[in-house]
Amino acid sequence: MGVDEVKVTSDPSGSRPRARPQSVFHSIKFFVLCHSLLQLAQLLVSGYMKSSISTIERRYGLSSQKSGLLAAFNEVGNTILIIFVSFFGSRVHRPRFIGGGAVLAGLASLLMALPHFLSGLYDYSSHTSSASSHNSTGLCQSTIDFSTSSSNQSCSRQQSPAQERVYPLLLLAQLLLGVAAVPIQPFGISYIDDHASKRNSPLYLGIVFAVTSIGPALGFITGSLMLRFYVDFDKLTTDEIRLDSKDLRWVGAWWLGFLVASGLLFLAALPYLFFPRVMPREDGADDAESKPDEQQQTNPLQHLSLVQFLKSFPRIALRTLQSPIFLLVVLAQVNLAALLAGLATFMAKFIERQFSQTIPFSTMMIGGVGIPMAVLGAILGGVLMRRLNLSVSGASKLCTIAILLCVFSSVPLLLIGCSTQRVAGVFPPDPDALSCSSSCGCPQDVFNPVCGSDGVEFRSPCHAGCNVVETANHKVTNYTECRCVPGLGHAAPGTCGSGCAHLLRPFMVLLGITSFIASFSQTPSYIMILRTVPTEDKSFAVGVQYMLFRVLAFMPGPVLYGSVIDTTCLLWGRKCDKQTSCLYYNLDRFRQRFLGLQVVFVCGGLLCFLLTIVVLRRTTRRQEPEEDRKGEYELVTEQKTPAPSSRGTEEKGMKT
Repeated sequence: MGVDEVKVTSDPSGSRPRARPQSVFHSIKFFVLCHSLLQLAQLLVSGYMKSSISTIERRYGLSSQKSGLLAAFNEVGNTILIIFVSFFGSRVHRPRFIGGGAVLAGLASLLMALPHFLSGLYDYSSHTSSASSHNSTGLCQSTIDFSTSSSNQSCSRQQSPAQERVYPLLLLAQLLLGVAAVPIQPFGISYIDDHASKRNSPLYLGIVFAVTSIGPALGFITGSLMLRFYVDFDKLTTDEIRLDSKDLRWVGAWWLGFLVASGLLFLAALPYLFFPRVMPREDGADDAESKPDEQQQTNPLQHLSLVQFLKSFPRIALRTLQSPIFLLVVLAQVNLAALLAGLATFMAKFIERQFSQTIPFSTMMIGGVGIPMAVLGAILGGVLMRRLNLSVSGASKLCTIAILLCVFSSVPLLLIGCSTQRVAGVFPPDPDALSCSSSCGCPQDVFNPVCGSDGVEFRSPCHAGCNVVETANHKVTNYTECRCVPGLGHAAPGTCGSGCAHLLRPFMVLLGITSFIASFSQTPSYIMILRTVPTEDKSFAVGVQYMLFRVLAFMPGPVLYGSVIDTTCLLWGRKCDKQTSCLYYNLDRFRQRFLGLQVVFVCGGLLCFLLTIVVLRRTTRRQEPEEDRKGEYELVTEQKTPAPSSRGTEEKGMKT
């Protein structure tokens, strides 16, 4: 047979033969495979961004509020355009729109990595000394003039036009990533549902959701691997890299994962160029034509023009929000979504600071423990919902019980942590703590922490008054003759740490349990929404739900968490008379405010689910008297009206 030939099969009825296409691009199973891989790559970028946010913050001197805004900025473009998905529906060539979104996501991912190639080398030496060419070790040397031209040259590099454009460039890339995500999931799900058989459609959608749920976890794990490489490993030799991942100044290769993800997105976009606009449905070609017609009958939005759709959008949205159950469930989900957005963005940073862990290890904890436990909880919640065959009332009770248990498991997290280590001149505040090194002329922007032999940490060897440095293999091993360190007068490079790394294991166990329990409510809450809105408004209600998620949770959540974290900062870094990222946090306040905000959101979700139980009970009580009155009326009507059979018999007897 030729390449273009197809097999011909006989119709069982004996009519004309029917051609069966042999191309894989006419198979919905192959589309499910391609779409699963595309969603995996797309959500890998999202997870990788959150895993790298604290590294980007340190690399470019951002506050936590700014990095939170950066993490949430992809929701801006998504929120603006998501309402048009409800309008376009199946009117467009959905595979090509999906492929276009994947290509745009690949370009945006490349744009995310671009600042690395525009910024030059990461100048951590300027954190050691403003006059690094004269005092590369940062020792106590009162004869050094720290206002030399080398400092001005360093500042001129930091204030170059390329460096100043880094943050706007990252915001633009995040905006494009949000725009690119608009057509991918909604069009893909509707395309599968239109062309799969009724029996296989839930299975295929379940496969897509299962595979895509792995995406964020894979993104965090990828981040853990990439951040083990030094940020400038592509520009420096191994001997020129003086830092290790345990150093507080360490910056990993945050940009590398975006290059890998962009390549995956471009490859995943290719098959969508060849999928047809409409393919034969699995259980017959005739059904493929009738399915869109059925959708148009059940979805009146398909008959509207774009202008009519935009005019009717506020009215339909208001009608949807007037359903008390819908509104309460969405508000409960908004609380949990805001919680998820903040924790996914900053939990790795919290683990790093609270338990003195490296960023790669902290990121691995989130991707390997937190997210998988949440996915497992969501799956088991759906299984339990199906096994018990719960009604809307039963689903609301299940959600309430799950969130109540989540409160009991999340509150103890506030008690598991460390107090702030002693840092001379920083914590506890003591203006005389550094009088011993006042003659050293330590620069204000220096940050090269050392740990004295007495357990007190100093911002730099200069602040510790150290005069001698010991090195081996081009790396500092010890500082001696430190006038601010009593006793031996020694100081080791690096931070002293919080001293409670042993508490990380119980913290992660409790965090995993909390994630598992909280995610139990995901599937039942979705079922409550789908069962309490009119049939013709279901797809629109889901669109309104996702829009509220983005406006009320995914956009403000990371910014709120970042702002709260900034309030716990003890010492801000400075470079060229500008404030950069935080150097030291009050760990008690960090833990209490960061995890306390988590408890607030959990309690907000619990309150909303409790109110759904109250509303449903009142609705049931209101319906019972109406049904009783209706039953009494029908009974009285039956008594007054003779039975047709007896009346007919009487008339027949009279005639006889």
